[in-house]
Amino acid sequence: MELFVFVVAAAMVLGGAIGVITRSNPVHAALSLVLTLFGIAVMFVSHDAQFLAAVQVIVYAGAIVVLFLFVIMLLGVDRTEDVNIEPITVQRPLALIVSAGVVGIVIAAVVSSRELLGRPVGGLDKTTLSAPDANIRQLAREIFGNNVFAFELTSVLLLVA
Repeated sequence: MELFVFVVAAAMVLGGAIGVITRSNPVHAALSLVLTLFGIAVMFVSHDAQFLAAVQVIVYAGAIVVLFLFVIMLLGVDRTEDVNIEPITVQRPLALIVSAGVVGIVIAAVVSSRELLGRPVGGLDKTTLSAPDANIRQLAREIFGNNVFAFELTSVLLLVA
């Protein structure tokens, strides 16, 4: 049964990835990307990582691809835009103010949690591993323990992008 699930999920991922590359219509390419992301979510479930599968479906297939489709349909792919005309003149100064605020908040967060960055996180015991939410606890311990600085840096990078 595991082999069958793997083969079906791998076919979904490969078929969707090939569809993203070969489709000339951007809406069809985005829907092929959804197929690829669902196949990856199936592989997460087959490895007992239900939380990551839910995040994969909700965040990537649900939010990001819908955002791609919205932007593609909103802008239209057949017309060109004149980038010299700026419709909102206050946008750039406002962006500078907001980005300075975000940088200030991140610096304040790093300075206030400086003593926590070097502290080791406690080990896992058998009761923690046998709990129903052990997968989420392990993930949280890794993200917010050992890799907190990389996690925060990645979140700022994604926010800026």
